[in-house]
Amino acid sequence: MNTMQKTPGQYRVGIDVGGTFTDFFCVSDRGETRTCKTPTTHYDLSVGFMKGMGLLARQCDEDLTGFLGAVETVRYSTTVGTNALIERTGPKLGLITTAGFEDCIYIGRARSWADGLGWQEGRDQARIQKPLPLVRPDMVVGVRERLDYSGKVIAPLTREHILEKLQLLVDRGAQGFVVSLLWSFINPTHERMIKEVIEEEYPEDYLGSMPVFLSSDISPTSGEYTRTMTTVVNAYIHGVMATEINKLGNELRDNGFSRPLTLVHNTGGTKKSARTRAVLTHNAGPVAGLHGSAVLGEMTGDQNLVFTDMGGTSFDIGLIEAGEIKAHDFIPVIDRWRTNIPAIEVKSIGAGGGSIAWINTLMGNALEIGPQSAGSMPGPACYDQGGREPTVTDADLVLGLYNPDNYLGGEMFLDDDLAREVIREKIAEPLGISVEEAAYRIRRLVGAKMGQEVFNEVALKGHDPRSFVVLACGGAGGAHACGFGPYIGARRIIAPRQSSVFGAYGASTMQIKEIWDRSCSLKLYSWHTRSYLTDLEAFNSVTRELRNLAVRDLRLEGYKEEQMQFTLELNMRYGSQYNMTKVRCPRVELEKVEDMQAICDTFTRQYGETYSPEATFPSGGINVEHFYLTAAIRSDAQRLQPEPLTGPEPADNARRENRPVYWSPEAGFTSTAVYDYSQLQPGNQIMGPAIIESAETTYVVEPGWHFAMDAWRNCIMEQVSAKTEGEA
Repeated sequence: MNTMQKTPGQYRVGIDVGGTFTDFFCVSDRGETRTCKTPTTHYDLSVGFMKGMGLLARQCDEDLTGFLGAVETVRYSTTVGTNALIERTGPKLGLITTAGFEDCIYIGRARSWADGLGWQEGRDQARIQKPLPLVRPDMVVGVRERLDYSGKVIAPLTREHILEKLQLLVDRGAQGFVVSLLWSFINPTHERMIKEVIEEEYPEDYLGSMPVFLSSDISPTSGEYTRTMTTVVNAYIHGVMATEINKLGNELRDNGFSRPLTLVHNTGGTKKSARTRAVLTHNAGPVAGLHGSAVLGEMTGDQNLVFTDMGGTSFDIGLIEAGEIKAHDFIPVIDRWRTNIPAIEVKSIGAGGGSIAWINTLMGNALEIGPQSAGSMPGPACYDQGGREPTVTDADLVLGLYNPDNYLGGEMFLDDDLAREVIREKIAEPLGISVEEAAYRIRRLVGAKMGQEVFNEVALKGHDPRSFVVLACGGAGGAHACGFGPYIGARRIIAPRQSSVFGAYGASTMQIKEIWDRSCSLKLYSWHTRSYLTDLEAFNSVTRELRNLAVRDLRLEGYKEEQMQFTLELNMRYGSQYNMTKVRCPRVELEKVEDMQAICDTFTRQYGETYSPEATFPSGGINVEHFYLTAAIRSDAQRLQPEPLTGPEPADNARRENRPVYWSPEAGFTSTAVYDYSQLQPGNQIMGPAIIESAETTYVVEPGWHFAMDAWRNCIMEQVSAKTEGEA
């Protein structure tokens, strides 16, 4: 019987659309949770979305209408925009830019032709190809106008000239307009003039009415290529996303949900779908998972965490340092396009359960994993949906790690024979080895690949990986954590209770938040005069403008100014260095010159911590180049309730059976205890090897590892043997 009280606003729901599964997490006001997974229906995401909502409703002993009527918030991270880019299903756009700069987005900058490619593809310069442009060359026009670096008008723009160029784009079939002029982030007058002309000529009551996107609104930053591409990407996915999100919103309302749908942003917050820029939804799922890691770390007392999420398609990595998310993506790449959105950095590689194993004949029959994935359709061969390529999931099944009759709590049947067949045909026979050894090599290789990427991500940011606790999330994270943990020196791994739906859990913990940013170059410290900037108004005018934008926007969301919390971050550097260091400003507005000195001291300290104190370069002066103002509506995440710890011995009914598992070629198949996660209690301990099965995932405790369940029912795995398998 359901113990949740049926009162309005009692549930919070987080949803994460992945490449293979769509994950759902529901928490009540009392801290009780429900989770489920449905296959991602790429042909129509609303099908899998509403199916999952129905499953949650049944778990809560509600019909769908009653359940949705009791839901307070639905926080949704979506891949609709990403899919539109990959499939090139966006509208035919027209680009209006400054005359003479029509080829800017085709020239790009530096190695932009390699943006979004893996290191192997990026090195193959003989075969590499530029991506097909999102805006065709014949759909780009230049208008006669010019501003200087300070925003002063050098060459004015005329209405007649705008109309002439506009008519060209309309006649060529434009379905939307992107406007990106030089220095518009300093003075947007000309861009706004073009928008006014378009809206006057094609008002909303005309069939020819089309959306207009200004770079000064979408990305008011320096760098015409990235500013333009950010606006183009936003415009390209806007229509597709609007259609999909409106459809989801209507289905929710038709079934009893009375509140706005909230979308997760890659900046670390959420906003109503109606007030979300499409470009900010890219990679939102992994960012939600990283946010959930910080919340979980508060509960467990772990301040330094490596967030990892192994799903069906990819393996995501992010860092929590001293309890905070500090890493932002210096060059965010969406599909193949370099942008400048203020996104949180989460690295992804092609190493999921559905990643395809293949033989690289050009490298002497070397075994490779990914980046290609079987996805959700057809999926791994063992799903029996037409997949004919061997995947990591197929290998795990052959090794005995998964129960083919109890996968996802018995909701999905796995075909062991199909898995063995494709591994034999595609891997074992070409290498001249047994099917079991081929599966073992697949598992070991994907573990090494993930471990190396995690090590690089932590070590190259100046940290000792051994001082971090690994958070193993995703549907396959608990099954592979012991496989990649030793490669980074991890002695402690946490596989959360909600690991298989951790992105959805993270989404449910996020607050209303957005970042407003603007480029403005100021020299805060001059080495020649040994003085700090005394013109505080030059600094404060930027932050004041951003604050006014934030207050106006959040008021339209229905919040009062006294509910808003503001933080200011600055991109700073020495002299004309290329790389920036993001620094949190002690104050949003400065009151005295000493405040300016405090900013510079913070930058110097943080720069020294990252690159070593000897690398500081005060003789170059200290500049600020970009302002980021974060405005948030503070709300506490619903905390999960801990349970009392019991003794170390699991109950008799927790042990299901013994199953032969192939742990190594030397040991072959070994009889291994299999436990029911739902029957284990906080405080229980198990010495590996062991398999622990839950309704949504499988936790694999390899030989030499120890398992314990904590008060939140998280699976804590610690290595008790310093020597990893295979070492001499």
